[in-house]
Amino acid sequence: MSAQLTAFFTSVLVVTLAEMGDKTQLLAFALATRFRQPWTVLTGIFLATVLNHLLAASLGGWVNQHVPQIVLVWLVGVSFIGFGFWTLIPDTYDEDLTPSKYGPLVTTTILFFVAEIGDKTQLATIALGAKYGNIGLVVAGTTLGMMIADGLAVFLGSRLEQILPLDLLRRSAAGLFMVLGLLTIGSLYVKLPGL
Repeated sequence: MSAQLTAFFTSVLVVTLAEMGDKTQLLAFALATRFRQPWTVLTGIFLATVLNHLLAASLGGWVNQHVPQIVLVWLVGVSFIGFGFWTLIPDTYDEDLTPSKYGPLVTTTILFFVAEIGDKTQLATIALGAKYGNIGLVVAGTTLGMMIADGLAVFLGSRLEQILPLDLLRRSAAGLFMVLGLLTIGSLYVKLPGL
C-alpha cells in the first residue's frame, strides 16, 4: 500500500475506533436527541471536525518539518502508546446542554469544536499529522473516522451499544494505538513498509 493510502486509512481506523464511547460521541448522541435533526447535527459535527482537525494536523505537520527525526519518532510513538492507555478509560459526557438561541447547526458546531479541544482524537490527529506529514490526507481520514463513529451515534443513538459492544471497541482502539506506537518506535531499528 502506498504511503498516502496508509496515512489515509490509518487515520480513518484510528479515529473511528478512538471515537467509540468518547465524550464527543456521547455529545453527538445528546445533540441528536435534543434537536431531532440528525443531518443538521451531523453537518455541525463535520464543520467542527474539519476545522479542529485541520488545526491539529497542521500542528503535526509543522512538528514533522521542524523536529529532528529521531525525536519525532519517539514523540509520536510514545504519544500513541499514551493514547492507548487513555482510551481504556471510559468517557462520560455530563455537560449541561441548555437551550440555545443559535439553532442546531451553530450550536452543534460550537459545542463539538470546543469539546474536541484537547480530546484524544484531536491529539491523535496531531500525532498522525506529525507521523505522516500529509495534512490533507490526515484531515480527510480523521474527519471520515469521526463521521463514521458520530454518524452511528446520531442515527442509531441508544441502540449503538447493543449493536457494537463499546467496551470491546475501546479495548481494540487502545490496542491499535499501542501497536502503532510500538511500530513507530520500532521503525527506528527495522524499516517496516508504510512507516
